[in-house]
Parts: sequence; structure tokens; C-alpha cells
Amino acid sequence: MITQEVFDNRSLAQSEFEEYVEELADAVAPEIEIDSVPDDLGEMYRVWYGSQLLGTFYQNFEGKWVAQPCNRDERPCCNTPELAQIFIVAVNGLLVADVA
Repeated sequence: MITQEVFDNRSLAQSEFEEYVEELADAVAPEIEIDSVPDDLGEMYRVWYGSQLLGTFYQNFEGKWVAQPCNRDERPCCNTPELAQIFIVAVNGLLVADVA
């Protein structure tokens, strides 16, 4: 006797869509990590892409966050540490637009 399994198109489509989103996210979003090391004047934060140092940032005496991308002359002062991180990532060509 031949049996036929019920084929659920919706479940299959959902599963394939989730796999596609995971693959897309892996291909688009870089793995950025932040760590810190003590400095004479406070904490120095480092922005990494894998084992590549992208730059550092720190808070100056005026309360601004100074971004220092590697191999660049720019040293902008930012209002938040997140803006300093975004600047470092952007000048290294790794900024990803939010497509959602």
C-alpha cells in the first residue's frame, strides 16, 4: 500500500525563510567586539573586527568621547560612546544599514 505524507507548504516556506534570514544576517552583519584596557587617564576602549583592531575611543576631561580609528588622522569628539563606535566602524567600511 502506498501512503502519502501530508505536505505543509506553510511550514516549509517558514523554515526556508528563517534559514535565508540567518544566512543573510551572517553575510551582512560584521562581528564587532568592544573591550577595554586601563589607561593612565581612565579606560581605553578598543573596537575589534575579528582579530583586526579598527580603532579606540575614550572619554576626555570635557565628557566627550574621542574616536581614534586606526590608520586615520580623524579624531572626532562624540556625545556618546555609541557614536564613537559607529564612527570607527563606518570609516573602516563596515557600517551596515538597517534593512528591516
